Amino acid sequence: MKILLVDDHEIVRSGLRNLLTSALDAKITEAATGRDALPLLRRDRPDLVLLDLNLPGMGGLELLRRMLLEEAAARIVVLSMHAEPLYAARAIELGARGYLSKNVSAAELLTAVRRVADGGRYIESEIAQELALHKVSPNRNLRDLTERDLEIMRLLAEGMTLAEIADALGIGYKTVANGCTQIKAKLGVTRTNELVRLAMTLGVA
Repeated sequence: MKILLVDDHEIVRSGLRNLLTSALDAKITEAATGRDALPLLRRDRPDLVLLDLNLPGMGGLELLRRMLLEEAAARIVVLSMHAEPLYAARAIELGARGYLSKNVSAAELLTAVRRVADGGRYIESEIAQELALHKVSPNRNLRDLTERDLEIMRLLAEGMTLAEIADALGIGYKTVANGCTQIKAKLGVTRTNELVRLAMTLGVA
């Protein structure tokens, strides 16, 4: 089995690599950023991608979208520090085959990888229960946010300027500026610094 690991923390990739190679006899390739991951997806056509959401520059949700544009049949499992159902819902809507928080056990991770590699789907049980109960977020307005909105909020909270965000996401400056305006309207805030504080409070950053 060929697996692509996408995570910006080397120690996380090392732990995952050791687990997957010993338990599944998998061939592992690794990327620390979205820009590094896309060429590996094209070159290696992995059987499965394990994807973190918190990546420098191009975030995980944006990378997920681009990967599926490149390869619609890609089997992608999100493995994220975010256990909030909001993120799981977005990832699944975009086409991820699985979603796990980094709190899961090694056994559950391996179960998810095997199931998705075999063509199935897997969502961590607690997150799945929250999704089933429609507890997607503490703020109903967040349900109106797109994956692009979430990426812009995350990068704003990291201190990026609009021009830097445009470059990171590969879109125009005006698109980012208009996006910020629309996000503020959806969330009922008027200033960018209020948007940044809200992003940090809700764990979007």
